[in-house]
This record gives sequence, C-alpha cells and structure tokens, in this order.
Amino acid sequence: MSLSNLFADIPTHLPEELSELLLARGRIRVERILSRGHASPPDFWYDQPQGEFVVLLAGWARLTFEDESLELVPGSFVEIPPHKRHRVEATDSEQTTIWLAIFYDA
Repeated sequence: MSLSNLFADIPTHLPEELSELLLARGRIRVERILSRGHASPPDFWYDQPQGEFVVLLAGWARLTFEDESLELVPGSFVEIPPHKRHRVEATDSEQTTIWLAIFYDA
C-alpha cells in the first residue's frame, strides 16, 4: 500500500498542462490535472466518449460549453456527460489549478 497526496510534487514550472494518471480500474480512470494559465486552443472542443466528473481543488478555471460557461473555484465540481462538447476557456495564471478528473463509461 502506498500513500500519496494530491497537493504534493507540484512542478514549479508548467510549460504545458500536465495530466497524471492516478488510478485505472476497469472502465474508470482517475487523473490529477495541473494547469497554470493554460486554456484549450482556439476553436478546440473536447468531445469525449466517456463521462467526466471533475472537481477543482485549487486555483480557478472557466469551462465553456456550447450553451453556457461555468466559473470553478476550489470545491466546485461538475459532471460532464459523454459527448458534451466543452473547452477550458481559462485557468489561474498566478497559481497552479489542480483538478481531479474521474472518467467513466456511461
């Protein structure tokens, strides 16, 4: 058994958003995602075959869907259904934004 911490080992320099696989079991995948001022490229939309449950642990972010935008602060969470087109409009540029994302087959 190994103990880890979601707030440990955060790089001081993040030239790109960093996704780290924490757990993969069957049809469930858990990732820690680290962002600092990162956003989706212009005109890029995620259109994932899996559902995603995402929790913002630190920093802030703005997610945009085709019909609305959501501002996430620490403690915010949202479930994104499969094929719900979305993009990361912005993340905190002053501190690391830490996401916990759980992907699952619907």
